[in-house]
Amino acid sequence: MATYRAVEVAPDGGLRPTERELVPPAPGRVRIRVEACGICHSDSVAVHPHGSDQPGRVPGHEAVGRIDALGDGVTGWEIGDRVGVGFLGGHCGMCGPCRAGDFVGCADQPYTGVHVDGGYAEAMYVRQTGLVSVPETMSALRVAPLLCAGFTVYNALTENVLTPGGALPGDLVAVQGIGGLGHLAVQYARSLALRVVAVARGAGKEDLALRLGAHHYVDSTNGDTAAQLTQLGGARLALATAAAGDMSPLLDGLAHGGRLVVVGVSEEPISVTPYQLVFKGVQVLGSLTGTPAANERNLAFAQAHDVAPMVEQAPLLDAASAYDRMMRGDARFRMVLTT
Repeated sequence: MATYRAVEVAPDGGLRPTERELVPPAPGRVRIRVEACGICHSDSVAVHPHGSDQPGRVPGHEAVGRIDALGDGVTGWEIGDRVGVGFLGGHCGMCGPCRAGDFVGCADQPYTGVHVDGGYAEAMYVRQTGLVSVPETMSALRVAPLLCAGFTVYNALTENVLTPGGALPGDLVAVQGIGGLGHLAVQYARSLALRVVAVARGAGKEDLALRLGAHHYVDSTNGDTAAQLTQLGGARLALATAAAGDMSPLLDGLAHGGRLVVVGVSEEPISVTPYQLVFKGVQVLGSLTGTPAANERNLAFAQAHDVAPMVEQAPLLDAASAYDRMMRGDARFRMVLTT
């Protein structure tokens, strides 16, 4: 019996190595031989402390590899194709949202590594509708974090730049949090011809933020963040990427009609007043990711503009320690598992 190595959620909520039987993919699915998989903070949905109801689940939704088997009914893909998969594991094409063209809102779409096994493994199984075509010229280490962390900020920016009421080239855009998402958001925003201000706690990331392309830096522990943004002219868009902390202070730093777009899933509530909504015209929006086709455009944009994650590489069987490093905030800035 052929097997492959994987790392699964243990009953105590930690991670442990395991072996799985290598089986043919189900109809409409493909089997991927994984080259690399990024470790994302959203993996904590399946792993401790949230994983007590997920024992046996293989996490990971930033996976890149090659198709090595096709299930019945798969069309448009061939064995050997280089592909990736992100957080959204493939729409069903039949539910109400899908029939309306809202594939992101599909009512029967698995979250990779949460509802179905993900990429902390040598092999994984994916719906054909969730596949992203990956350029041969991009390394797996670079691509893996771009499939989710990169795509998340790319999608949030492109949906709010050069769109009705959105930011325009030269407008001030604040990126709050210079971590796994934020260090990529600075690069994407600069490449979109925006005037970028990085907002982070302490002065320790200022040099890095400026090297990544930020025009300005605001230390949120040194003075009033909103006042500093206002002195720069007010942010047309503030992209909140941090997974912790109160995002509310950014609202007073927005220009009239500015938008606070949230991609970091902090547990802190956001406080907005009727005055801000009515008289300042601010908007508070959330943004997830997007379709595989949009993710392919994300990879093309990143390749054209040299957008690249800063990564730390770890072997698959060191997933537990690499995951812990990410959760402690010690990673600079994305942990990537390789097989």
